[in-house]
Amino acid sequence: MGIRPPIVTDTTAPTITVRNVIKQFGRFAALRGVTAEFDAGRFHAILGDNGAGKTTLLRALAGLAHPTSGEISIFGKSPKAACRDLGYMAHPSLLYDEMSGMENLRYFAGLYGIAGDGRCAEVIGSVGLDPELTRGVGQYSQGMRQRMSLARAILHDPGVLLLDEPFSNVDVHSAREMVGLLEGMRDAGKTIFVVTHQARLLDGVADEFVWMQAGQIVDRTASAARAASSREELQ
Repeated sequence: MGIRPPIVTDTTAPTITVRNVIKQFGRFAALRGVTAEFDAGRFHAILGDNGAGKTTLLRALAGLAHPTSGEISIFGKSPKAACRDLGYMAHPSLLYDEMSGMENLRYFAGLYGIAGDGRCAEVIGSVGLDPELTRGVGQYSQGMRQRMSLARAILHDPGVLLLDEPFSNVDVHSAREMVGLLEGMRDAGKTIFVVTHQARLLDGVADEFVWMQAGQIVDRTASAARAASSREELQ
């Protein structure tokens, strides 16, 4: 089975709906009644201090952290049912260090039922890497590893990308190139969520900045500077 045709969505309706989502770890509530709607084909930057609930929200959207209560709908389905529509890039790379980039993607392609190396080579090239590079990804620079992680996330052509700190420990030049790649994907119709502490990189690119604090969404704005101002007001 190869790549499926792109999902056709009604861009006037929200792609993702979060309704009163609570996620508890023991007595600690990482998410506290989060309710929000996110439109299709837009770039959402999720901001906040450590412990604000950003990664937990992203994992809940990805179906990796089941809410204690509340509901999440993606293309009208639960995250688990919508898993083929989701591409998730964790803060750790989730790559096998001893394998080359092509070998890594070939393995993941098999999990998705994608035959041959054509798609693997295509996505490796799309993130600015060489499909013919034979050394293990453990020998890659941090920027190269982040790009390969992105290639893994987009391998099955998902409609929604969920990226956790994709610019972490990446030099400014490489980070800006990755932002350009993501901007192009958004322009091609992907819905993108990026958890980041580097909001300035996305100013003028992200459609909105979603500020989280203490497990709740406290502000949504089109400007990283406005998001920073909101943070200062809330402190």
